Amino acid sequence: MSASATALAPLRKATARIDRQTPAHRDRAIDGLRALALLAVPTGHWLLGGFTLDAEGGLHNASPLAALGGLAPASWVLQMLGIFFLVGGHASALSFGRRTGSTRAWLKGRVVRLGRPVLGVTAVWALAAPVLYAAGVPEATLRTGATLVIQPLWFVGVYVVVTALTPYCVRAARRLGGWSAAPLLAAVAVVDFLRYGPLADSVPSWVSLVNILPGWLFAYQLGVSWGERRIGRRGAWLLLAGGTLLFAALLAVFHYPASMVGVPGAARTNSHPPSLLVLALASAQSGAAILLRDRLAKLLARPALWAPVVMINLSAMTILCWHQTAMLAAAVPGSFVGELAGLTTAPDGADWIAARLAWMPVFAALFVGIARYARRFEGPPREGRRARALRRAVAGLLAAGFAVFALGLA
Repeated sequence: MSASATALAPLRKATARIDRQTPAHRDRAIDGLRALALLAVPTGHWLLGGFTLDAEGGLHNASPLAALGGLAPASWVLQMLGIFFLVGGHASALSFGRRTGSTRAWLKGRVVRLGRPVLGVTAVWALAAPVLYAAGVPEATLRTGATLVIQPLWFVGVYVVVTALTPYCVRAARRLGGWSAAPLLAAVAVVDFLRYGPLADSVPSWVSLVNILPGWLFAYQLGVSWGERRIGRRGAWLLLAGGTLLFAALLAVFHYPASMVGVPGAARTNSHPPSLLVLALASAQSGAAILLRDRLAKLLARPALWAPVVMINLSAMTILCWHQTAMLAAAVPGSFVGELAGLTTAPDGADWIAARLAWMPVFAALFVGIARYARRFEGPPREGRRARALRRAVAGLLAAGFAVFALGLA
């Protein structure tokens, strides 16, 4: 046996073991779609998030999209939250249907699994921030880092709310099928008309916040309808074609911003809160996902492809909570060196993109090292009830303090 074959033997055994341990009823396509959406989060943030250095060596956020508008189509591919909410709705519909206890107990279990990793990362950063400051890290860098760490966590709060609405989503899906998501699309369209139409000057800015719930609930409701088997291939084609046409019309005719993520200095954004363009993209992505489900399931029947999907799904919240920390683990030390191309230099050209692509394996390696310890927050606590309560209270206080700092309130 060659040296390479000997080295790969443990990996082959591990992938075969994961494949054998997978229940026959497991929907591999759903897990594959979730893994794809999860990987898009760090890829997007690592590629489309840059830094600049001030005169004191402090890091500040910057985006290549501000200087390179041609990168906007990359955000169409990397903005896969629509897929994440679609898969989340599908999984929640099935889980809710299989529950053995009360709805309250079902919801509590799902919220706890989401909340523990969030408390973990914010508590760790709350403890690390003063240590880093004492070690000479500028306050500007710490505030930038805190903003980046807390930035993806808004998703968890929104996801908890839409998950709590699962019983109502199931009822709507059983009654209206895929059309149960149509009122959510209409609500976002009305709000967009108010804030961008002829009455925009007289509409208060807070009206845009109305889009937060229907904007992200849209794909979740589609997922619930899919899980309830109320969306078939015909509905999927309608979602794909309709979403694509609406997306093109909003860009070409109504001049929506091309980027799916916020661009510093831009007057309008599609992401916070979600605009109608986000729902159009989610519709097209959802239709494509439903149509490709069977093909994806066949691909993931191969152990070598299935094993990475399992590992990604087992680390879902770790990826969401800690990927920005991995980038900062490279950028903060780099800021003491000075301007490093693609890391601490302004993202203003194609050379920066090439350099940033070279840094991404470094970010990935740092994340793997961090995840070895951070994944413990995804598991159930091992202490007794009193110790768990004390630990949650301390973590909650630390997390609250960190959030106040990150949001610029202190």
